[in-house]
Amino acid sequence: MEVRIDPSWQKRLAREFGDPYFADLAAFVKKEYANETVYPPPSYIFRAFDLCPFEKVKVVILGQDPYHGTRQANGLAFAVDAAQTVPPSLENIFKEIESDIGKPLTHTDGDLTRWATQGVLLLNATLTVRARVAGSHQGHGWERFTDAAVTALSEERDHLVFMLWGNYAKQKGMHIDRQKHLVLEAPHPSPFSAANGFFGSKHFSRANEYLIAHGETPVDWL
Repeated sequence: MEVRIDPSWQKRLAREFGDPYFADLAAFVKKEYANETVYPPPSYIFRAFDLCPFEKVKVVILGQDPYHGTRQANGLAFAVDAAQTVPPSLENIFKEIESDIGKPLTHTDGDLTRWATQGVLLLNATLTVRARVAGSHQGHGWERFTDAAVTALSEERDHLVFMLWGNYAKQKGMHIDRQKHLVLEAPHPSPFSAANGFFGSKHFSRANEYLIAHGETPVDWL
């Protein structure tokens, strides 16, 4: 697997790319693409990093797996392309934004490129998945790779906002330096858990208040 990723991330993650575990991961992923239907398309594997260079990150939203349905995964956690039906978790995210910000959405499709280009890193823990088999690429090295990305942000940047939704994301964010960054935690926006505290969490307005307080431009979530 030839690694093509934004140079700012290539620099920070060079140690990972050169580690034997990544060679094993690359061999596994390449074999999966050759023999199975795998999402997202290969050119989108590192899309979250490419749209949001290291120095531009303001907010990090951690997901778990790419969507495993047909034409859903597009390299950004929780997002789908504009032509696709908005998934239930993203629908709940949109509901919380409207309630939190107090305005209707300007964009109602699932394409979150508009967030990524403003500095929102929409990062899944695992960057690939076999079609219709949730979690199929877990445990092969992606988690170590994305942990390294989170650690680099925590150590080298200041005053970022990390949104951790659900137990998996909270676990992945355990080593974030909470003296330097704002860490917001809530239940996952899934229909099974959103009513247990994701709704009403006000993460989006709280993130913007924190960014403004530290001299950053707020994110237009609408």
